[in-house]
Amino acid sequence: MSSTEVGHASQSVMERVGPNIIHHVSNSDILHPLIDIPLLFGINFSVTKHVLMLWIVALLVGVAVVLPVRKFLSSGKSVPNGWMNGIEAIVQFIRDTIVMPNVGKKWVMTWTPFILTFFFFILFANAIGMIPIFDVLGVFNRFVLGVPSSDSHNFINTLLHGGVTATGNFNVTAGLATVTFFAIIVAGTLAHGFLNHVKNLVPSGLAWPVYILLIPIEIMGLFVKPFALTMRLAANMTGGHIALLALLSLMAIFGEMFQSSAAGIGVAFVALPMAAAISGLEIIVVLVQAYVFTLLTSVFVGMAINVHH
Repeated sequence: MSSTEVGHASQSVMERVGPNIIHHVSNSDILHPLIDIPLLFGINFSVTKHVLMLWIVALLVGVAVVLPVRKFLSSGKSVPNGWMNGIEAIVQFIRDTIVMPNVGKKWVMTWTPFILTFFFFILFANAIGMIPIFDVLGVFNRFVLGVPSSDSHNFINTLLHGGVTATGNFNVTAGLATVTFFAIIVAGTLAHGFLNHVKNLVPSGLAWPVYILLIPIEIMGLFVKPFALTMRLAANMTGGHIALLALLSLMAIFGEMFQSSAAGIGVAFVALPMAAAISGLEIIVVLVQAYVFTLLTSVFVGMAINVHH
């Protein structure tokens, strides 16, 4: 038994629950990179689990959305069928109920592709986190292949570090929100010119002392918008997984507290239905958070275009 295993064995279940939950929702840090890349300009570009998930999500969006759309457009057909019917319904819904009311008819076709890219990417990234891909691989690795979990050189064991929901990583959501930040500036610049966009940050015709307070507030607002997008998406995607893992941990906690496996089994009759209910709620959250992020992005872009509204 390794020193790490001895250390874990000496800890109580209560002492291990917190680190175990964090281990399953966090990104696989630089200590466990999937592909170790030397520092470049002082920056670590090693491929972690969430980087891998971003690549997988981009591939899935390309296969499930981009390729079918291109195939339909090149076919010359006027009426879609099958999978394209679903894609068309989503595209029309996003365009007519989210983008158009916010940016207006003049700019709707300019910003709809951008908003749709956000929606599909976030939706797929959220949804893939609900599929226990790596957990199944871990079970197969441990009980079928017989590889111990302490084997740090085993590639599948390396994959088990961290969570699978890339949008639960604040770095990922901050990157998406940064794109929104620059989209707001681009939208205002295209509609009014850069200088007028800057002037439009505050209303004109006010007494000059008001601008002393208003200008700093509006500048702060520029950064508060992407910050709110960052925190909302990552926190919602992480919170559900933490609640799910905490409920499942109750079985081990009660089993240790009462020194009885029967106690753990008894708690399972309550914990498992509640975990199933939270999983169902997580499916709704997957859809809602993709919708909310794209809706708020449309609102912010629309505010930059339609200043007087």
